[in-house]
Amino acid sequence: MKKLLVILLALSIATLTYNESFAEKNTFFDSVKFIQYMDENTALEEVRNGNLDMYYYRISSDRLENLQSREGLQVFDSTGGSYSILVNPAESEKFNPFSNREIRFALNYLVDRKLIVNELMGGYGAPIISYYSPSDPEYLTIIKQLESFNFKYNPTLADEIITRELNKKGASKIDGKWEFTNTPIEITIFIRSDDPVRKSIGEILSGELERIGFTVKKDFGDLNKAFVVVYGSNPSDLKWNLYTEGWGRSAFVKYDSVGLGQMYSPWFSNMPGFNDPTYWNYKNEKLDVLTQKIYTGDFDSSEKRSELIQEAVVEGINESVRVFLASKIDQYVTNEKISGVVNDFGAGIPSRFTPINARGDGEELVIGVKQIYQGAWNPIMGLTDSYSRHIWGIISDPGTFKHPFTGETIPVRADWEIETSGPDDKIKIPNESIMWNPALQKWVNVEPNTLATSKVTFDFEFSDWHNGQKMDMNDILYSLYFTIEWGTQTDKNDKTFDTEFTPRAAQSIQTIKGINPIDEDTVEVYVDYWHFDEGEIAEWSLLWSSIPWEISVAMEKAVIDGKASFSRSGATSKNVNWLSLIIPNDANTIKNYLQEFKDTNYIPESLKENKSNSEYFQNRYDASIKWIETNNHAVISNGPFYLKSYSPESRTITVKEFKDSSYPFKIGKWEQFEKPKFPQIKKIEMKDIFQRGTEINFVVETENSDGILYFLTNSEGDMISSKTFKLDKNSVSINIPPEITNKLGIGSNNIKIFAISNSVLKPDFYESSFMITKDKVELPKSVDTNIDVSENKTDLWYWIIPLVSVIGIIIIIKKRHHSRP
Repeated sequence: MKKLLVILLALSIATLTYNESFAEKNTFFDSVKFIQYMDENTALEEVRNGNLDMYYYRISSDRLENLQSREGLQVFDSTGGSYSILVNPAESEKFNPFSNREIRFALNYLVDRKLIVNELMGGYGAPIISYYSPSDPEYLTIIKQLESFNFKYNPTLADEIITRELNKKGASKIDGKWEFTNTPIEITIFIRSDDPVRKSIGEILSGELERIGFTVKKDFGDLNKAFVVVYGSNPSDLKWNLYTEGWGRSAFVKYDSVGLGQMYSPWFSNMPGFNDPTYWNYKNEKLDVLTQKIYTGDFDSSEKRSELIQEAVVEGINESVRVFLASKIDQYVTNEKISGVVNDFGAGIPSRFTPINARGDGEELVIGVKQIYQGAWNPIMGLTDSYSRHIWGIISDPGTFKHPFTGETIPVRADWEIETSGPDDKIKIPNESIMWNPALQKWVNVEPNTLATSKVTFDFEFSDWHNGQKMDMNDILYSLYFTIEWGTQTDKNDKTFDTEFTPRAAQSIQTIKGINPIDEDTVEVYVDYWHFDEGEIAEWSLLWSSIPWEISVAMEKAVIDGKASFSRSGATSKNVNWLSLIIPNDANTIKNYLQEFKDTNYIPESLKENKSNSEYFQNRYDASIKWIETNNHAVISNGPFYLKSYSPESRTITVKEFKDSSYPFKIGKWEQFEKPKFPQIKKIEMKDIFQRGTEINFVVETENSDGILYFLTNSEGDMISSKTFKLDKNSVSINIPPEITNKLGIGSNNIKIFAISNSVLKPDFYESSFMITKDKVELPKSVDTNIDVSENKTDLWYWIIPLVSVIGIIIIIKKRHHSRP
């Protein structure tokens, strides 16, 4: 504890005034303006004529189908998003057919996924039946499980299942309409009218349900309305039965520990009921156990992790509370004069790196957005929509992030060293290590002989906050305090409890065994967490804060006093504001608390080791008070841009370059991400016809590739063989032995070939059919083909190996990496 006191005292020097300097620039543009354009066609023309530099929303493929339509534009294809149907499974006084699992499951046959992709999405996507799509790393892991469902559009089968189950419940069909206790069975489907694709999905699904005999009520709205009607209401009130969801990503993720919990499991507070204790809540203990093991690294090998994923996916599909329909390939546009765009494999051009790295003729980058404000701006349980996260991503620097083309964890503000004895052995934790004790309300030393699986030593890159105060170890300590305090529910009257945040934090804190501050910017973190990728251990163990500790304290006090809630569900159930630092009223609440702290010389319990230096605390409070008074908002962070203004009237948000010499990343830091070198299949040498039982030979010529992966399937689609070859040069000769070709069918068979790169995980893909004959066939030499792969490649965002955008005050809490657009 003495060491901690010395460290905290050393951090007390801070400046009150805003430290603006005129050193080397940190970004190419001086400012970025985000302007709302709800109509994509108008936005497209504004980008073409240069009034907008880019548009952060997909453009319909039919508007970009030829060279003339692309004049003046750059077009970027990106994947990562998806469409789903959220189903309300609640038991209620009013009859809810979807409380029956089999009826929910029948929806998988009632939706025409191919129609959605081919007609509504113009072919820019792929049908999916689970959370994982062809662009996710786990797709190969679960392909056998997905194929076993064999879902096809079959309304007759759906009708049979629904009829059987409704008859069991005592319902009857009279004059083609289903009734229960002489009352029509009504289904309310909430349809997102601000998205043409989801509007069409809702209309089509409504028609299918009506043909089966349900009375359908259509409720239209945007995300703001959905936050109230769908995500904010008690499911048992049946204000909705079905909802057309859409999901976006803010980064590309290789090892996804969050997604299955978010999309399928009650504990993550993203399923109907959302863990609000006053609501009916969907429960599934099996999914909770499986996804918590994936989330917390409770596995001893990659194979065991794969088994957990497979089992969770199957259970999620069988439950059909969230029914996935299609993954998206979005087309984004920028003006042809803009360069430096980073097209993240998960986020697309709205990657956090694009505004930081983009270049153009002017001093301001102008970005069109679909929505300028939805939800709430707070880094605990706000920032749940993709629109706000796109902006927050350039205001706030994370400790770590995901490489946009490999999905691996990379350092941003935190370098690390890993020491692990996992998965089976342990490391002894030094006795001077500390933990926050919620019961005693103070930091305590860990018990002697306490053990942990892994030790991570973080060396932080601190800089000034936007208000001019220096980041320091107090910000880190307060983030850990907050995680433990709000992740521990001591009793039912505990005020440091949030229905959405607490269940997630609880999973994290059970792995934290102690921390040992070493100096003013270094800390050792001890965790019971292991992963076969050390970058994942670092990300899990990271302590970081995206806002100053004094703003966190003021937010915490506002929530405890019942003036606001960190989460949407908490705000709804308590009938208070969903805390938003960008809104003047909420910012004023924060300022009033800061003033109170200043006037009373308040020191948070978690920082009282520093009580002898009151000037430090006064400076912190003063700087944030002055910021709020000057800017009319309480958004203070540490990124390359700071929030200058939010104007609801003009529907704009403007951020300006943070011209501070302490900011560590100067102009051009992220240029390395501009033009990835994609693997390419240049040529295939392969015959068209082979005799069964003979060796199949082919040669693949590649570029920028580290390996070749092939899949051999018969005419029925059954996988016969697959194999990966490492490359040490640009070509490889592949021989498939007779014992494999004997398993192929007579007639047409299929081969898929992928060129793989370790540095850019978007494989190039080639697919072709070939004939197998029973008898030997003499073939002329001309049958040997040098295939022009440009004619045979399917340009799908297919089989990408992957997002976590870890946004928030506490990076140790892994938040959703999908956000709601």
